[in-house]
Amino acid sequence: MRSVFSSTKKMIQAGLLTLSLFGMASYVQAVDATATAKTDVLWFGQAGFRIKTPEGKMILIDPWITEGPKTPLIYKNDLSAIGPIDVLLVTHAHVDHLGDAPAVAKVNNIKLYGPADMVTPLITLGILPAELGHRFNKSGQVAPAAGIKVTAVHADHSSLLVWKNPASNKPEAHPAGEPVGYIIELENGFKIWHMGDTGLFSDMKFISEHYKPDLVMIPIGGNFTMGPADAAYALRTWIKPKMVIPMHYNSNPMTKGTLAEFQEAMKGSSIKIVPMTEGQTVQF
Repeated sequence: MRSVFSSTKKMIQAGLLTLSLFGMASYVQAVDATATAKTDVLWFGQAGFRIKTPEGKMILIDPWITEGPKTPLIYKNDLSAIGPIDVLLVTHAHVDHLGDAPAVAKVNNIKLYGPADMVTPLITLGILPAELGHRFNKSGQVAPAAGIKVTAVHADHSSLLVWKNPASNKPEAHPAGEPVGYIIELENGFKIWHMGDTGLFSDMKFISEHYKPDLVMIPIGGNFTMGPADAAYALRTWIKPKMVIPMHYNSNPMTKGTLAEFQEAMKGSSIKIVPMTEGQTVQF
């Protein structure tokens, strides 16, 4: 009888060991898959991007899509073509950044994450349902989806919400707090700094040293933001990332900065420039 119990015990132990090893192998495979999976970035134009994370989540930032002059027609004529969205971020209330964000929030039944004093008037004016707004501010960090962390950081710009009052059918201007940029950390630790609209400020150095972004999305158009020379100065002197995507140019005649001018200003730098055309997807 003792030998039967001993044999049974050994079989159970062997079975548990097998299950444990199988579970560990599955975990390691899952970790390896996330570590090696790629990140896809689609540019809609201006500051609008859709990021597909290594685990397949869709992050949408500053979606000026249906009214964007350079938005590819497939998206401009059919907002649903952007696909289901999991995380929605807006840097400030100017129309070329807020754009279609309230509509995207409603269609996907997801929260619009943005500067606190921008989200508040969106709610009080009836543009966005209260349950679909999440207010946070600089240095605040949110976890809008599993494995995703977003930290709001400084941007040197302004923010104003222009809204057509349905009662008077006239546009109204409403204060909308201060703009932000975002440090977006994905499931595999890859970090993206979407700078929003900003001019030069010396704490770009601090933000870069503290958060260590791998990829920076930087405005280069000028007039409302840094132009090519200032953007290059910030990158070469303070930020020093591995890679940069120039944005916020080629959509407004007042923002005359060009990709060619930016590339010229970056000559000799080891920072990899990733130039994009509207509608293009690149992988990291």
